[in-house]
Amino acid sequence: MKLLENKVALITGGSRGIGAAIVKKFAEQGAKVAFTYRSSAIQANQLAEQTSSESATTVKAYQSDASSYAESEALVKRVLEDFGQIDVLINNAGITRDTLMLRMSEEQWDQVIETNLKSVFNLTKHILRPMLKQRSGSIINMSSVVGEFGNAGQANYAASKAGIFGFTKSIAKEVGSRSIRCNALAPGFIETDMTKELDDKTKEAFLASIPMKRLGKAEEVANACVFLASDLSQYISGQTISVCGALNC
Repeated sequence: MKLLENKVALITGGSRGIGAAIVKKFAEQGAKVAFTYRSSAIQANQLAEQTSSESATTVKAYQSDASSYAESEALVKRVLEDFGQIDVLINNAGITRDTLMLRMSEEQWDQVIETNLKSVFNLTKHILRPMLKQRSGSIINMSSVVGEFGNAGQANYAASKAGIFGFTKSIAKEVGSRSIRCNALAPGFIETDMTKELDDKTKEAFLASIPMKRLGKAEEVANACVFLASDLSQYISGQTISVCGALNC
């Protein structure tokens, strides 16, 4: 039996990068998958069709802005109508607007906080009632090691990811009695479209700081999500698991 068979997962920001890897891995493990995209409809629908065909399960893309409270509420209602239940929520939507604090605009601060942190509130708020009714669920929030140790030029990003740590622990304590779990993942430097654009000097600096001497793979983050979504982690809640090659040790 596959690890996520008979489960329905909702993944925000699932059209590319780590999100797309999670979509593929969850479908591979037998889950029915709903995922969101913000603007790249062609890419998202291609991913849904290809993954559904390869894994022989239902995969559907939804256009939705996770930073919008109203759109998040409408999204959860649509997914429940289409799938009948939601067993796993992965709050993965995120952006960067990197610049030093002296140059950072209010808009750059607000955009990152709203997309990376407020979105976690939005989706969690609207998913809790159906999870409470079914007395089960796993919520996985995508943070970052940057939220733990900070990074110059990323005060907005670090703040948004650090906030996820406290949010995760609080939700775990609020709903644990109903068998709903809430955990966070803190990826380190992961190979994505963003890291591919970095120059060689920057990549070398990253590698020098990682004890395992390589960047992580999106699939490795997805594997950790599978564990936290599956019944293998039934007694794990309120925790943050780092996927970082010992970067934060």
